[in-house]
Amino acid sequence: MAGAELKETYGSMAVARGVAELRAVVGGWKRAGERVGVVPTMGALHAGHMALVEAARQDCDRVIATIFVNPKQFNRPDDLSSYPRDEASDAAKLNAAGVDLLFTPPVEEVYPEGFQTKVSVPVLSDCLCGLTRPGHMDGVATVVAKLFLMTAAERAYFGEKDYQQLLVVRRMARDLDIPVQVVPVPTVRDTDGLALSSRNALLSAEQRAQAPVIHRTLAAMARRLAAGETVAEILAWGHTELTAGGIENLDYLQLRADNSLEELVKLDRPARLFVAGWMGKVRLIDNVAVPVGA
Repeated sequence: MAGAELKETYGSMAVARGVAELRAVVGGWKRAGERVGVVPTMGALHAGHMALVEAARQDCDRVIATIFVNPKQFNRPDDLSSYPRDEASDAAKLNAAGVDLLFTPPVEEVYPEGFQTKVSVPVLSDCLCGLTRPGHMDGVATVVAKLFLMTAAERAYFGEKDYQQLLVVRRMARDLDIPVQVVPVPTVRDTDGLALSSRNALLSAEQRAQAPVIHRTLAAMARRLAAGETVAEILAWGHTELTAGGIENLDYLQLRADNSLEELVKLDRPARLFVAGWMGKVRLIDNVAVPVGA
């Protein structure tokens, strides 16, 4: 490894828990002319995260994965406390995938005593998950801005499953002139269509069997919209299908513009269908593209 050596490792992967040691290693890579990519995560890693790592490995000389369960993006204490955590398992997966450095700081390293700053991207945040989870998108924008500055990565990889988050992060980086390219990676799904998520592990066996109704319904809605049925008709049909299929409460089911997230009442530009709903105490989200003329 060019530059500083870290005392803590997991297999061939270095592990940093402080910003100073992280920057010492990355500085060495930069002096050697190596391109650095980062994959920000909250742990509980699955094949969707590994797809991000693989994309970063293909593009970059060095790959950093971060694991930080960010308290500022949880608006419910029980959601934060129940979020799955297994650092040893995550580290083993990242090491096997060829990650060069795992950055997993304690909360006080990211938010030291007296921390007051908030990063907000209002227009893109004040809808969908940002509306139903107050403060969530501000928490995402704040921590990702910090991770970009801490890691000094040239590229950062985000999954399209969290599409609103992807747009918020991209806009934040542009607006603040952070020199990082935000790279989208397509949603990874299980064989039955369910979008992979760390929260899927919290589903009961019965709920897991029902959960594919989300993608199945969205895919059918997209086909029917592209065929010319009205947005109002399709949203009403989708709501009925999801409720009948086991989604107990819907936070939202909406058609929005692909780039601006403007809510649409007719399909007159590239768009996406977005959904968030609850199965018991587990909140699941998904989205699918609905291109004009599909």
